[in-house]
Amino acid sequence: MDLATLKALKPTEFENAADAYRATDAMANAAKDTVDNQIAAGIRNQLAGATAEAALRELAELSKNFQYIQTECGLVSTALNGFAFDMAVAKRKLEAAIEDAHADHCTVHQDGSVSFPAGRKPGEEKDAAGGTVTGSAGGSPTADALERQAASIHPNPHYGAAIGYADRIADALKEATDADAKWAPKLRALKADDDLVVSNRDWVDVKSDRGGVLKAADPYLDSIKAPPKEATPEESAEWWKNLTPEQRADYLAVHPHAIGSMNGLPSDVRDDANRMVLDETTARYQLDLNAIPKEPVKYVPNPSGNYPAVVITPQWQKWQDKYGAEKARMEGVLKGAQAIQDRFDRTGKAGLPEAYLLGFDPTGLGDGKVILANGNPDKADHVAVYVPGTFAGIESIGGGGDTHGDLGRSERLWAESHRLVPSQNVSTITWLDYNAPDSIVPQATRGEYAEEGGPRLHDFLLGNGVAQQTDDGTRAHTTVVGHSYGSTVVGVSAQSGSWHDPPAADDYVFAGSPGVQADHAADLGVKGSHVWAMGAPWDDQVVRQGGRLMGLGDNGVIPTDESFGGNIMASDARKHTAFFDENSLSLRNQGAVVAGEYDRVKLE
Repeated sequence: MDLATLKALKPTEFENAADAYRATDAMANAAKDTVDNQIAAGIRNQLAGATAEAALRELAELSKNFQYIQTECGLVSTALNGFAFDMAVAKRKLEAAIEDAHADHCTVHQDGSVSFPAGRKPGEEKDAAGGTVTGSAGGSPTADALERQAASIHPNPHYGAAIGYADRIADALKEATDADAKWAPKLRALKADDDLVVSNRDWVDVKSDRGGVLKAADPYLDSIKAPPKEATPEESAEWWKNLTPEQRADYLAVHPHAIGSMNGLPSDVRDDANRMVLDETTARYQLDLNAIPKEPVKYVPNPSGNYPAVVITPQWQKWQDKYGAEKARMEGVLKGAQAIQDRFDRTGKAGLPEAYLLGFDPTGLGDGKVILANGNPDKADHVAVYVPGTFAGIESIGGGGDTHGDLGRSERLWAESHRLVPSQNVSTITWLDYNAPDSIVPQATRGEYAEEGGPRLHDFLLGNGVAQQTDDGTRAHTTVVGHSYGSTVVGVSAQSGSWHDPPAADDYVFAGSPGVQADHAADLGVKGSHVWAMGAPWDDQVVRQGGRLMGLGDNGVIPTDESFGGNIMASDARKHTAFFDENSLSLRNQGAVVAGEYDRVKLE
């Protein structure tokens, strides 16, 4: 880049362009929300039939387009800000060098060379003639030493200063040239395909685009204060609050996974970030799954004619050894991702509020991470956090059929709570961010899974409280619901943190609990009158008594014991998995606690 071009360049024009792309990002986000939470939700709530279903399919594709526009415009905005930052630094260096040269009576030419006036060194009888020098960029200890030596030998005292100015100008021009060469391909790569379909390949390219922008924008992003390491939710919230809207948008564009996982940030921000991660993950996993060779024939008749009648083929065994486990893992993640998308698509059905994806990771701690809210918890009067138990994982988060698994339980809990307080805002959250046991024996008999997950849940609850907090310091009435081994996680969570932490919850509900690593309700940080438990016969008795015997309840005490000191709720559940059945007394009792309608709870 030549001197005239850099002098004429206006970084603010690129910043203005970045602002325009950021505005388009916001517009696409708002349009997506309108499509999902108003138009599509309204159709689901009021219409049915083939025409309605066709319209919903088209709207779903439109929503995906807006999501893609939002993501790509965010990256373009960040890239333009990064380019403007780099060019502004180079231009300031150029302007400073020119100003210093003029102050020293030197002349800077359009080719970057510097002319110096005649002058004499002390002790000389006459002036040495002036001249013109051309600088070199980069420099090195050897080159600098040679220039200093030349300056000391040269008869004109202005020669050394002129060389310094010329070198500074050359450095600034090279810096600008390098920035232009660095950013041009990055910005070209952000150009979308010339079709109207957002494909899996497009979403995989987004990840590549982000990596390129992130690497190129290092100097600019380093100018944005990074979040504190191992920050508390309060510190994370304060960090976010102190960023400018431009900085927030740029940080979100290049660090969606970090922003989506940051407790204490607003739920709508985390939702935007996690939806980006979800779309990119789904696309990558689907393409990787498609690349696996077709499964060979598994069984053929036994050529010997003896028992067994069929045998496994060597081709299938080789395929299974190489691809089987990875294929099953990818299919599980895609099944969970589809369950999340299906929940998005249920918004409006029977009044179900919009969904907020507060956490997503395809692997997490082993079972994947899914944190999904029905309704915005930041604006809710009542919030319930449901923690599932043994066998919970991303692949089963949506269950099967019409029950919708753990996501469905949270939805039914929302519907029941909302029914009791229709004039108030309710949000229910499915929280899967721990490595749930994958077997009843031996894994679910050990406390290590709860000891790992409990503090993570505690931090999430504190973050929810921070995000909900109003100017007068109030927050939503919060209930934590633990089912089966999830109750053990909740018990550890309630006993986590330090004495100066605010209360993480107002009420605790335990359904089919094998123990909460406490022998009294008061150990959970709330009064016994705000601890609620229920049980069921048959297999639920096995779970609860098994937990008692294996030590998940301190001193052999579990929440459904009178000696625990909490409320024992009536339950009509006939088995361990039936506490969340629709129209059940068990569900109504839980909904009453979530809604703060304690007088509606039926006790044993």
